[in-house]
Amino acid sequence: MKKILYIVTLSLVLFSCKESKTEEEAPKGDGFTTVTAAQFKASAMEIGNPTERDFDVMIKTAGKIDVPPQNRAKVTTFIGGYVKSTTLLVGDKVKKGQALLTLQSTEFLDIQKEYMEVTEQLTFLKSEYDRQKTLFDENITSQKNYLKAESDFRRAKAMSQSLRAKLVLLNINPRDVESGKLTSIITIFSPISGDIVIMNANVGMFAAPSDVILEIVDTDHLHLELAVFEKDILKVKMGQKIFFKVPEASTEMFDAEVHLVGKSIEGTDRTINIHAHLDENIKQKLITGMFVEANIIVDSKTGLAIPAEALINEENKSYVLLLQNEKDGYSFKKVAVKVGEKSEKFVEIFPNASLTATSKILTKGVFELTN
Repeated sequence: MKKILYIVTLSLVLFSCKESKTEEEAPKGDGFTTVTAAQFKASAMEIGNPTERDFDVMIKTAGKIDVPPQNRAKVTTFIGGYVKSTTLLVGDKVKKGQALLTLQSTEFLDIQKEYMEVTEQLTFLKSEYDRQKTLFDENITSQKNYLKAESDFRRAKAMSQSLRAKLVLLNINPRDVESGKLTSIITIFSPISGDIVIMNANVGMFAAPSDVILEIVDTDHLHLELAVFEKDILKVKMGQKIFFKVPEASTEMFDAEVHLVGKSIEGTDRTINIHAHLDENIKQKLITGMFVEANIIVDSKTGLAIPAEALINEENKSYVLLLQNEKDGYSFKKVAVKVGEKSEKFVEIFPNASLTATSKILTKGVFELTN
């Protein structure tokens, strides 16, 4: 008898567990979520219908903050030398023509010495050329002597002009050299006004002609350089509005405008370059080289919209909570939707068999309910 009672009791327990498990798993299977009227009110939830709204049709792209080529200067030296002095640091502002640093080298002295020698020879060779010309015109000397004097004079003159140009490039005054004032130190001046963004000069280091001593950027002409894929380029035109952000720095959105559209496809990624002008009021917030994510507005359209907070995103899919009934609380079913264009507060959705313009969905309190 005890054995029979034990078997009956065990069977009832197992059946009860199975039934309980089935009841717990049922909500997962049908995808329904239910809240009481009190919970609905306490969480300030709201129900609404999708509405017709205007959306901007945008092309997503990326790029960077940059400056025109003429507003970026890499400072080098024509002849290598050792850095003798500099007082500048990265971030310092400089004016065009301002002294940046000084270099010292014996090569500077060699050029000046050679220029002095050639210049002095030039006076003698000019005199000899004039004399030979006069003698040749009077048939006193041979043509050979005349042509040699002319050749020597012209060769020395060309050498003098070449060395003089070198001195000017090195910022050495040729007149000082002609008067015997030689120097082993030259000064390098700023070719543009702007901010120093790269500084590679230390006192005592050797700067070769191939070395970039420092780099200057004029930030008065900051602009956007964007790369648009080939499939979208025919939609882009001058004057179109651009909204962009610097994702690594902030979520703030900035305005720009398409100014130039490239005429050739570049690189293996098949993109075309877009040059965009920035709003003057935001330039002081940006730095050259910043990576940006941008949307170019190429058209507008009207579509069925829901508030952005009503959308649920899970595993790269989008859902809404569709109202099923309002008896004894509120019952919602999670329904998949296809998303279109987006604005700051609304998202375009495409109607389907489950969701139409007359459908009622949870528009506020979705986050609290799903989490």
